[in-house]
Amino acid sequence: MTQAPTTPGPVPATAGELRSRTLRRHRGRVTLGVLLLSLHQACEALVPVAIGLTIDLAVSTGDVTALVWCVGGLALLFAVLASAYRFGARFTLGALEREAHLLRLESARRVLHPRGERSGLRSGEVLAVATSDAEQAATYVRAWAVGIAQATGIVVTTVVLLTINVPLGLGVLLGVPLMLLLLRVPAARITRRTEAKQATAARATAMATDLVGGLRVLMGIGARHNAALRYREVSDRALTASVGAAATNGLYKGLVTATGALFLACVAGTAGWMALRGHLTVGELVIVVGLAQFLAEPVQVLGMVGQMFAIARASAQRLVRLLNAPDAVTPGDRTLSEALPDAPYAVELRGVSHRTLDGVDLTVAPGELVGVLTTDPRDAESLVEVLAGRAEGAGGTTRIGGVPVSELDLTSLRATVLVEEHDSVLFEGTLRSNLVTTDGRHHDDTTLLAALAAAAAQDLVTGHPRGLDRPVTDHAANLSGGQRQRVALARALAADPPVLVLHDPTTAVDAVTEEAVARGAAELRAGRAPLGATLVIAGSPALLARADRVVVLREGRVHALGTHAQLAEDDPHYREAVLR
Repeated sequence: MTQAPTTPGPVPATAGELRSRTLRRHRGRVTLGVLLLSLHQACEALVPVAIGLTIDLAVSTGDVTALVWCVGGLALLFAVLASAYRFGARFTLGALEREAHLLRLESARRVLHPRGERSGLRSGEVLAVATSDAEQAATYVRAWAVGIAQATGIVVTTVVLLTINVPLGLGVLLGVPLMLLLLRVPAARITRRTEAKQATAARATAMATDLVGGLRVLMGIGARHNAALRYREVSDRALTASVGAAATNGLYKGLVTATGALFLACVAGTAGWMALRGHLTVGELVIVVGLAQFLAEPVQVLGMVGQMFAIARASAQRLVRLLNAPDAVTPGDRTLSEALPDAPYAVELRGVSHRTLDGVDLTVAPGELVGVLTTDPRDAESLVEVLAGRAEGAGGTTRIGGVPVSELDLTSLRATVLVEEHDSVLFEGTLRSNLVTTDGRHHDDTTLLAALAAAAAQDLVTGHPRGLDRPVTDHAANLSGGQRQRVALARALAADPPVLVLHDPTTAVDAVTEEAVARGAAELRAGRAPLGATLVIAGSPALLARADRVVVLREGRVHALGTHAQLAEDDPHYREAVLR
């Protein structure tokens, strides 16, 4: 049997290509599922045939031997029928679940790719696409399998009816396709309504995610009521779209049921009239009526298959939007080890312009700790984007170890430059799991404890019986804002990168703790000399006082250079920003 691949192939460009790929990479299970489900439907169609033959061959004639053979044949038919459905459904649902799993992995891989993505979807929308839409798009597998199986049942029924009476068989042969063709009209409306429902639901999920993440802030500023009103508006729109989609689906199901019942009545009525005229035997009448009743199910299911296709199509379109989203950054292919093996790492910005930055020149020599004060927070954010390699289209040149950042591959850039941004993010687990780096180089307790001490966070270990294995809840809700910030700083220090960029690492701590953090971080990074370089973007006098040099950015340009003491004495803008 062909197994589903564990690694993705080329990213589908359209929703149609995604659906086609779904069938190709599960063709083994889908084929077996289709064959077995088709066998089940064929057996279902043959049940009224077997009953009709039993009446004509055994009951009407009183032949006991024929009756025994007929009963045995019915038992065998039901055994095959039940087994075929059981294993057919197993293969089909197995393919569906595997495809949903692969689509979730692809979505997560795209979102977590180092290059990032620009799909325009918010976090909650991405979550909805990677879960709900992945599940719905995978139903394309089951829709095909069920559709083919139902078509098989209709074909077997038609053949039997043609054998009994040609006009009846032709009526079924022409009537079923005509009904399916008419049902395609509301199916298109279902696609539009379903896509609108999924989009509004994703937006509601996105807002809920944002509100949950910022719940503490909302409670602190007393904005819970306004936030609830905003969410209610978005939720109401999602409800309206869902009700609209449900109404369309209900109407569609009603049309399918009514159409199937009307078709059944026509076939049964015609067969009854022919029996009264003597053109059909009692057994043949039972067969015809039984087959007409049986036909109601595959006709209705085929209508539902159209709905399944519509839903899968809408979800596939949203998945393709995410999977084909352009990269947030376009890296090069050079590595620092190839360019400057065993060389010190320096940071050089020459004429850099990005967002609010305007021709900034900045150098951080190996072993140096440089502070940057920005009078406009937007300048700090722009500088962080440049150093993190996320500033697509920035003017000027940014070099790390003498190599332009735009030419570095992402692995080399991420291994060389660590940017610890202002918003500290911790994960559910333990203190240890939040401190260790992904490459596993810094798992020893000595390194982790030294980093915590440098970040003035050793009390988190000494004040808890489980030490480094102290639990950290979701969003680190069991830690204060200052504790979260210090743990994030300790994580960055423990990683010991060649180039470390810190953005406002002490905004949530008191002055005494801030001084301890400044001293500890500076001393720990000094041990990195002469190869390491450290850049601290902050307005903290304690941090800036530990810097070898301070660069002042004002209105996007370098305004002043010097030590903290010199600038505090000579520059009124610096004094106003730092010593307030």
